[in-house]
Amino acid sequence: MAEVWQAQALAQAIGSRLAVSGPPELRGEALGLTELAGRGCGVLDPPELDPGDLRAAQLTELDDARETLLCLGGLLGEVGIALVGMASAAADETTYWQCMEAIDAADESRDRVREMLRKLAAREEVLRESGNESSSPSGAL
Repeated sequence: MAEVWQAQALAQAIGSRLAVSGPPELRGEALGLTELAGRGCGVLDPPELDPGDLRAAQLTELDDARETLLCLGGLLGEVGIALVGMASAAADETTYWQCMEAIDAADESRDRVREMLRKLAAREEVLRESGNESSSPSGAL
């Protein structure tokens, strides 16, 4: 559960960073990711960590939004799979429902990541098209 919490905290930090300094097309979805990942952290008991062990706090910059989102999407998928296994082996109802809520939050967070990747791809396509138009002949005779 501590690793699931760490992954959600990382998703929250990435969403926050992209909302503030990411491409403008991603800012709304990034805010949504921040909120969803925060909910994912909120349904889990926070692990007892030393401040230096919080991986999200070690995030310094996002050089490549696309690569970061691809990796985060993969991580959130793995978190969901792990939570399904934990829920099916849960010894008590509280843990089971905690896992189910965390699965829902991870799934919704992953959906936001996919949407941001789609928007980045659309942005890159527009930039490619506008680059091709500026390098084409201007219609001179």
